[in-house]
Amino acid sequence: MTAHATTGAATARGTGIRATKQRGAITQALRSVSEFKSAQELHEQLRADGESIGLTTVYRNLQAMADAGAVDTLRTNSGEAMFRLCSDEHHHHLVCRECGRTVEVTDRTVEAWAARTAAAHGFTDVTHTLEIFGRCADCSRP
Repeated sequence: MTAHATTGAATARGTGIRATKQRGAITQALRSVSEFKSAQELHEQLRADGESIGLTTVYRNLQAMADAGAVDTLRTNSGEAMFRLCSDEHHHHLVCRECGRTVEVTDRTVEAWAARTAAAHGFTDVTHTLEIFGRCADCSRP
């Protein structure tokens, strides 16, 4: 099941979190964009779409969705949390520092390196997060 192709309720059920009207609206808002969005940006979009939802509710739902693995979260250089619907397979992100464009990257080389590095230091039950920040091709043009 791909998160991008499910309804808000199905997304919530598939991740073990309770389906609510607000969570469904947030899922729809996330589905309508491909780049990462802040809670404030999503709140503004939801309000513009006629949803009666508070910013605190958006934050709380995004955190629950992130904890359940339904959304990807990354932090900008300034520390702001950004959110996007998560694909099912493990992946990493290339993020443009200028425009926020994000590309999901699946690379088994990174997985093998992480496992080797962890094992070399006696770590087990290892997880990791990798985000690479730079400037996309469009933003690099003069």
